[in-house]
Amino acid sequence: MRFITLLLGLALANGCAAAQPIVIKFSHVVASHTPKGKAAQRFKELAEQATGGRVTVALYPNSELYKDKEELEALQLGAVQMLAPSLAKFGQLGVREFELFDLPYIFPDSAALHRITEGPIGRDALKKLEVKGIVGLAYWDNGFKVMSANRPLLWPADFDGLKMRIQPSKVLDVQMRALGANPQALAFAEVYAALQRGVVDGTENPPSNFYTQRMYEVQRHLTVSNHGYLGYAVIVNKKFWDRLPSELREKLEQAMRSATVYANAIAEKENADALERIRQDGKTAVHHLSAAQKEAWQKALLPVHQELEGRIGKELIQAVKREINRPHLR
Repeated sequence: MRFITLLLGLALANGCAAAQPIVIKFSHVVASHTPKGKAAQRFKELAEQATGGRVTVALYPNSELYKDKEELEALQLGAVQMLAPSLAKFGQLGVREFELFDLPYIFPDSAALHRITEGPIGRDALKKLEVKGIVGLAYWDNGFKVMSANRPLLWPADFDGLKMRIQPSKVLDVQMRALGANPQALAFAEVYAALQRGVVDGTENPPSNFYTQRMYEVQRHLTVSNHGYLGYAVIVNKKFWDRLPSELREKLEQAMRSATVYANAIAEKENADALERIRQDGKTAVHHLSAAQKEAWQKALLPVHQELEGRIGKELIQAVKREINRPHLR
């Protein structure tokens, strides 16, 4: 009888263990109410619903677990299973194709951008992550960037000598130097304090990040330049992903597709709303470039494309431009 009781106990214990949900730790560095934060929440809801609770997505926003420089290593080591880092991060891994997304003034609008992220060029870039132990699932928009500082940035000469915070990115480094600024690479979580203390003079961000990180409290001027794009790749640890049952992967992929549609739909509105809130707050003067000023910015920045052809790939940059400029039915 004791032996039978022991077997029943083991069976029950195994049954309880089998019933434990698979946990996906999803870490990111921005606030929960940003476009990325909201998209991550939507993915969590869809994934848990689609899998009937067999998968739980644990969200860690605002660098709660890892900062910019730490999160990719944490994913590769399996300390977290999912991230949505900015595309600039992948150049540090040696996957330089992603650096094309940092090129200034390469995407005239969101429609042109999506021809790349949703087409073969974008898919091929994600596939190149697999040799790094990473599976790329989707691209999520944040939006086009603005510039900020404590003086108006209307002409390239206005950047002269400014210390401008950038993400660690060779392209962004060259971009700021082309404007006459001194680029300073800092983790996103450190930017507010660096601006407040004068460690850096200004930065670039989509309006949603500028607003949710309260940078309007420590920056007196903002220029709606739309000079560059900030987007993310949603990625998972490859060993973890490959070990999932195939039916769960399929459900998670469907949840990710739906979350991506949502993410990219809200990004433009979220940034427009954030810009309006910044205006209403009144601490930061919002400037829009005139046609002549924008032309001057482009004249200063477009040579960055040619300068970085040897790093990113001349053929890749040309292929992107051909696809963007190809006539499309509307």
